[in-house]
Amino acid sequence: MNDVPPDAPASPNRVTRRTTLKALAVGTTVGLAGCLGGDSASKPAPIDLSGGKEDDQGGMVIGLHAGPNGQIFYRDNAPDGHENPAWFHTLSMGLFPYYFEHEQMGWNETAIYVTDYSVVDYSLTSDGGDTFISTHTGADTFGDATEMTYVVGSAVLGGMGRDLIPFSSADDADVFVEDHGGSTVGFTDITAEWLRGYVRS
Repeated sequence: MNDVPPDAPASPNRVTRRTTLKALAVGTTVGLAGCLGGDSASKPAPIDLSGGKEDDQGGMVIGLHAGPNGQIFYRDNAPDGHENPAWFHTLSMGLFPYYFEHEQMGWNETAIYVTDYSVVDYSLTSDGGDTFISTHTGADTFGDATEMTYVVGSAVLGGMGRDLIPFSSADDADVFVEDHGGSTVGFTDITAEWLRGYVRS
């Protein structure tokens, strides 16, 4: 798999899309929001993931690879080697596996954030016959994971292959599916069993 750096030069194969729907994005809210810290005023804010941070699931440097990033804040626990949040350069092989594993260990999350492709100026880059979506690390590029609509099974890859591409606007997700294939799921649809099947398919 060829990873595509976020600062790859523009080319005829590179497509940039600027979205202005941030104010209109009204993603489907799922019931788990109340379990993730309750009052939004008490939830920690997402942080910038640039600066050479290594993925807490696999050790890859965040920002050097295509695709969505994520971070999880925990109430009474912290990842090995640093304070909260735990951070990830992929969702399908990083954030969600870590989340499910630590849920089984009794860790309680207060906030989960993922790249929100409804609010970033993302790009698609072709390399070796594959299409990759850009990566973003700024604090303002993240949104509440429980409120996202995720595109799965499309022709667009992240840094580790098949990933879940999050949009706070369900309409944006539907347009992405029309353009690149796949389907959509909500946060509560993503279970450990579902994820195992997805990454192996």
